[in-house]
Amino acid sequence: MARPAFTLEAGDESPDTDRHRDDLLAIIAEIEAEESLDAATLDGILRRHPRDGCGFFSRAELIAGFRRHALEAGDEVREDAFVRRVVMRPVRSQSGVTPVTILTRPFPCPGRCIFCPNDVRMPKSYLSAEPGAQRAALNRFDAYRQTWSRLEAYRAIGHPTEKIELIVLGGTWSFYPEAYQVGFLAGCFRALNDFGAGIDRRSEAKGVDPGALPAFVDGSKETSGVYNRLLKGWEGARDLADESAGWDELEALQRANEQSRCRSVGLSLETRPDYVTPKEVLRLRRLGATKVQLGVQSLQDEVLRRNQRGHDVAASRRAVALLRAAGFKLQLHWMPNLLGSTPEADRADFEKLFADADFRPDELKLYPCSLIESAELMQHYERGEWRPYNHAELLEVVSEALAAAPHWVRLSRVIRDISSDDIVAGNGLTNFREIAEAELARQGRAPREIRWREVRGEVVDAKELEMRSTRYDTSTGLEIFFEFVDDRDRLAAFLRLSLPGERDVPTPEEVAGAALIREVHVYGGAVDLGQRREGTAQHRGLGRALIEAAAELARAKGYARLAVISAVGTRPYYRKLGFEDGPLYQHRSLV
Repeated sequence: MARPAFTLEAGDESPDTDRHRDDLLAIIAEIEAEESLDAATLDGILRRHPRDGCGFFSRAELIAGFRRHALEAGDEVREDAFVRRVVMRPVRSQSGVTPVTILTRPFPCPGRCIFCPNDVRMPKSYLSAEPGAQRAALNRFDAYRQTWSRLEAYRAIGHPTEKIELIVLGGTWSFYPEAYQVGFLAGCFRALNDFGAGIDRRSEAKGVDPGALPAFVDGSKETSGVYNRLLKGWEGARDLADESAGWDELEALQRANEQSRCRSVGLSLETRPDYVTPKEVLRLRRLGATKVQLGVQSLQDEVLRRNQRGHDVAASRRAVALLRAAGFKLQLHWMPNLLGSTPEADRADFEKLFADADFRPDELKLYPCSLIESAELMQHYERGEWRPYNHAELLEVVSEALAAAPHWVRLSRVIRDISSDDIVAGNGLTNFREIAEAELARQGRAPREIRWREVRGEVVDAKELEMRSTRYDTSTGLEIFFEFVDDRDRLAAFLRLSLPGERDVPTPEEVAGAALIREVHVYGGAVDLGQRREGTAQHRGLGRALIEAAAELARAKGYARLAVISAVGTRPYYRKLGFEDGPLYQHRSLV
């Protein structure tokens, strides 16, 4: 099967505004003259000023033209107002931060999962047609180039770039050599710092070209381990020296990022449960991680065995406990429709995710199994041992999951963004979340999870918000979920506080016995550092109020210290609130 050529996404190229200066200035003048600008009005303006007489100017061209030809130096208020009017896909930054997703290079994987695709040009489990994978390949999997280019694309289409959540994907992070991990993240932080300072070193980056690797693997014929075997002789998987670094270099870049105009306010890494150990937890924290994506896939040992996952449910329990005790935000990956499961078993499995105190993740990615031609699952499909759920079965599993998810969990993703061209059998609809939400609405029900309730870009009045708290047990102690909501239950901000109990869970010595803030999140659209927007939840003191509520409760429960697993770019914020730096966490006395 032929694989698609890598293509640029809108915003990945710098628009040429000089040639169209007069047209752009005319459009800008009309946009600014409108008291309120809706999509229809903007469309009419663009039609009156066609690009080269036959097409429309893109949002990126409008914003670039404004910045080059209409904006006076230092007029950030006017720029902010214009960009908000024409911004593309505002949902990307309406959760309070702007996400930057980058991929590690192709590298051998310790797993032998039969459902996993074997696209050898990508890190394990990813496909070359996925948008993030295409961007990674175009930037030769170099961390600096990926990060800088994504920031440039975001700025071109009007998204803030001051508060960034770095999301590193690409197989089992913990299986890569340590020097590569350190070097990869050093590249990310260097790009953040450089972008904030207006410096572009992308021409100095190297990276790797996976073009020599096989573009197609026939899963119906290949056996387990084919991915690693094909990578064995590839220079890019053996020689990682060009993207290696030492700890001192990374830590210096992180310290610089504390004052950068483009800060990391979160770092997410993904790994397997059987690679989470007390030593690995400390290393993840030293790297600057605040969230760990963990592929548990199923809570049925027999299903894990038949799919050759390589670990059991007990390993997932241990991993969740270790990560929670260390303060990490937990995002689990769960896969219905695996070999050996049924719709009924999957519904029970989903309930167990939240009924069992050993799990209860903060976030969840729900990835129904799809049949990819390069996956070993093809053999089971052709023998009639596995079949994809039909539309009605999958709809019931997904809609019931949406309805059952507690209000303190965020269903970050419901269907993986896989091209229908890559799916041999199974669901090919990438908007299945919306389909499931519509089904719940038809039944007179609605989700309660965080993503459904976020205020996003809507106007909120801080005076009308109410603080609520929910308590639930976990494998490490008591969890408190504080939240600010309005009278329609729209979520403006929340905080996760862990109160450790007398549990036999290895805990980093630095936070042993301390109450631990694992997450503070304020919604309402990402706002640049130091700026305010009328009606948004950010910069209205909600985060400070939540932290003080957490401190008061922890003090009342007898804890002498409050610790926080702060991101590199949020350290200055916590210092202002009385927290002091420790080796891996920040601390505040409660006595």
